[in-house]
Amino acid sequence: MRDERVLEAVVRVPRAGFVPAEHVAGAYFDEPVPIAHHQVTTQPSLVAGMVAALELSGRERVLEIGAGLGWQTALLARLAAEVFAVERFADLAREARANLARHRIAGAHVVVGDGSVGLARHGPYDAIVVSAAFPTVPPPLVEQLVAGGRLVQPIGIGGAEDVLLFRKDDSGRLQSVRQVSRARFVRLYGRHGYAETPTPGEKTDQ
Repeated sequence: MRDERVLEAVVRVPRAGFVPAEHVAGAYFDEPVPIAHHQVTTQPSLVAGMVAALELSGRERVLEIGAGLGWQTALLARLAAEVFAVERFADLAREARANLARHRIAGAHVVVGDGSVGLARHGPYDAIVVSAAFPTVPPPLVEQLVAGGRLVQPIGIGGAEDVLLFRKDDSGRLQSVRQVSRARFVRLYGRHGYAETPTPGEKTDQ
């Protein structure tokens, strides 16, 4: 990792403020931390690598799929102009918003919804990062990415993936640029991901 802006963001945004209280002591180990709904927060080195691959300059509008408790959202907000994060679990979204507010992170917005359909009303986006695995990039995310925009997603069935960097060309097609890393991610669920019975009473905001 040689991106100085990303490294500075990692230093300035305390991961301990974005993990459950019982895991604060382990927040600065380079490993995932368990959160609700059998999810985890991604280990810092992988988050940094995925964020760095977007090559953010500070002027971009970014879409994040899978906010978790908001640490990656906070990093993106420090590196871009505005971030919209979609989280499918309402309780995690509430916690992420509270964490972001407590640390005075500006320009970050967390909504509850189906990440596989993106968030068209705030698009298009200069960069998109997906923190869940699926064998292909969902078409709505491709549509919501600007020409020349960059997208990072774990490609695979869930549990052992290639995290890939893509770029959208001028014809609207998504081109694979390079592998960012190997990783293990939870699956991407939704209309353009894996099917799952919705949680009773769960509200969405797309």
